[in-house]
Amino acid sequence: MTAPPVTGSDGVAVAVIRPRWLRSRVSDVNEDRVYTAVCLTAVVVAGAAAMAWPDDVPSALQFPIIVVAGLLLAGRRLLVVYGVALAIILVWAPVTSDLSVSRASLVILSFVAVMAVMYVAAESRALVGTRGFGGDRMFAELRDRISSGGHLPDLPEGWRSTSEVLSAHGDRFSGDFVVAHLSPSGNRLEIVLVDVSGKGTRAGTRALLLSGALGGLLGSIPSADFLRAANEYLIRQGWEEGFATAVHLDLDLRTGEYSIANAGHPSPACYTSGRGRWTVLDGARGPLLGVVPGVSFARQTGRLDRGDALLLYSDGIIESRGRDLTDGIDRMLGVAAMSVLRDGDIAHDVCETARSGEDDDRAAFAVLRL
Repeated sequence: MTAPPVTGSDGVAVAVIRPRWLRSRVSDVNEDRVYTAVCLTAVVVAGAAAMAWPDDVPSALQFPIIVVAGLLLAGRRLLVVYGVALAIILVWAPVTSDLSVSRASLVILSFVAVMAVMYVAAESRALVGTRGFGGDRMFAELRDRISSGGHLPDLPEGWRSTSEVLSAHGDRFSGDFVVAHLSPSGNRLEIVLVDVSGKGTRAGTRALLLSGALGGLLGSIPSADFLRAANEYLIRQGWEEGFATAVHLDLDLRTGEYSIANAGHPSPACYTSGRGRWTVLDGARGPLLGVVPGVSFARQTGRLDRGDALLLYSDGIIESRGRDLTDGIDRMLGVAAMSVLRDGDIAHDVCETARSGEDDDRAAFAVLRL
C-alpha cells in the first residue's frame, strides 16, 4: 500500500512508497501499542475488582494477565504493565484484611516471581524477533526442514537405502544430520552425513544453518569439490566451536561405483557379500571441517556388486565413555552383519544398539545393492 500522495514543488502529486520493512515495523509498533493498552486496561480492571469485591474476585485473576503480557510484549512496554500490576498488588494487600502479613508477603513474592520469569522469557523471544509462540513454531519448522533434507529419495530398482537420526536424551534437535540428493536422471546418489560439534539442542542451531548450506551445495558442484566448499563455508562463519565432521558419498546407481571423502569422521564400512563380512574403509581421511582453510580432501573409490552394502555412521554409535573405540566398531559391525542376514534396517539397528545409548547424538545411513 502506498501513502497518500505528497505534492512536490512543481505542484505535481508524488506518491511516497514505504519500503516493506518500514511498513512491517510500523505495523509492529501499532500492535505493541494496542497490546499494551489492552494489558494495562485488564490489569487495572482486575485489580480494581479484586479490591472492590475481595470475597468474589480473587487476586489470582492477575496471573493470566501477567502471563499473556509476557507473551505479547517485551522491553519497556512490558515493564510498564508489570509496574502497574505490582503497584495495584501492593495497594491491594493491606486492604484485604483476611490475609496476615506473612501470607500477603508470600502472595506478593509469587506475583514478582511470575513477572520475573515472564520478563526473562520475553527478552529471550525479543532476541529472535518473535511474539507469543512464534519462535517455537519457527524452530519447529526449521527442525522439520532438517528432517526433510535427510529424506531419502526413491532409488531405482535394485537398490535400497535407509537412514536414522536419534538425538541425545530424546531432544528434538540433533547435531547429527543426513542430507541426500538424487540426480534428475536418477542415476547418481549423493549423501553427506554430518556431526556438528556439541550435541542435542546446543548443536541444533548450528546444524540448522549447516544443513541448509550443504543441501544447497549437494548436487550443485562436482563431488570432488564438495567437502572443500563445505570447509570454506564453515570457516567463514567464525563460530567459536564451529567445527564439524562429515563423510560424503557419491554413488553411481548404474554401475555401483562409488567415491567417498572423509573430513575427520569415523570411517565408513563396506559389506562384501562374497565374503559375508564388513570391512572399515580407512582411506581418504582429511581434517575436520571449519579448522584448516584451503585444504583439499582426497577420495576413496570402490564398487558395490549385488548383495554389497555401504554404511555411514556418526561417532555416537561407536564411542562410549570408558570403552575402547575398536570394541565399539566391532560391536557395530556385528549388529550390521546380523541386520544384513535377516534383511533388516541396517541404519535403524546400529543406531538403536549404539554404545553411547542416549548420551550422544546418533546417525547412520546404509545403502544396499540388491
